[in-house]
Amino acid sequence: MSIALILLLFVVIIAYIFEYINGFHDSANAIATVISTKALSPRVAILYAASLDFTGAFFGTHVAQTIGAGMVSGEYITQLVIMAALLGAVLWNITTWLLGLPSSSSHALIGGLLGAAITHAAMELDRHYELVIMLPSFKISHPALDVVNLHTVFDKIIIPMIASPILGFFVGFAVIFILLSIFHRMRPEALNRLFRKLQLFSSGFLAFSHGSNDAQKTMGIITLSLMTYGVISGESFKIPTWVICTCALALASGTMTGGWKIIRTMSSKVIKMKPIHGFSVEVASASIILTASHFGFPVSTTHIISTAIVGVGSMVKASAVKWGMVKNIVSAWIFTIPICMTLSAIIYFLLMHTPLANAGG
Repeated sequence: MSIALILLLFVVIIAYIFEYINGFHDSANAIATVISTKALSPRVAILYAASLDFTGAFFGTHVAQTIGAGMVSGEYITQLVIMAALLGAVLWNITTWLLGLPSSSSHALIGGLLGAAITHAAMELDRHYELVIMLPSFKISHPALDVVNLHTVFDKIIIPMIASPILGFFVGFAVIFILLSIFHRMRPEALNRLFRKLQLFSSGFLAFSHGSNDAQKTMGIITLSLMTYGVISGESFKIPTWVICTCALALASGTMTGGWKIIRTMSSKVIKMKPIHGFSVEVASASIILTASHFGFPVSTTHIISTAIVGVGSMVKASAVKWGMVKNIVSAWIFTIPICMTLSAIIYFLLMHTPLANAGG
């Protein structure tokens, strides 16, 4: 078995590990609210979310194409670039999981791929180039930065990254406002019973949407790795069926593992919710995520759900939201991409000084 093939297998295995970690890291997204409102027990909620995570992974491949073929110029993608991107994202996901912070697995992977690819390009090009910042236009100049498809990154990553949490807040606010306007005369006990039942559908809708977006990111990475090795043709970026199935299984398996620290953060440390609040969060979030999946936007489900929770909480009572925890979550959002770019760049640099460089450098 050649070193190149071993490297390919290693990259694919790391990709599955990333997807598995993504599952237990993000399982809180789909089930925290339904657990918080006691609509389902934690064990049943996890199994329910896992099955719909798996199903949602088969909802198109537009996001996978954005990750695998849209962000970075293919000529600067190698197995070591992909490996460094994955390792950086995995390291960040584990760190935030240990801290109980619901950071974005999506942005961790995006940051990892950008950081590793730019570092590879910089090492391949003239090493004497300097990074130049031209004021007052604030333009950054370096040949290695040309590896990034800025149009795609801006349109499909940066804009959705900023817009989707804002939409999460306002759509969540709007949904709870409408529901409270309709059901404000209903007795609290009857209202809670009704929306506990409705949450069975809304939480499933959210889990399905999570699978539709998050599973596709690893599909794109694995397909990119297979194209780099030459297993599949590079003429068109088509996701093999077996890649879709295995990524769906890895995500669902991770979801079944849990992610209890983040579940506690999302379900109780931001705002105490009643069933109508949980339903509002789930419907608002799932609608935004599914729309993003349709258009190929690799959004952060964590960002959207967290801001939807804050939006719903703000409608009920601004003081009900625990803004200190929100501040910690936002901090994790802001630093995810730059930290993962740095981590993957360092990892790539270290890998290039190992025997693996001869096979995948």
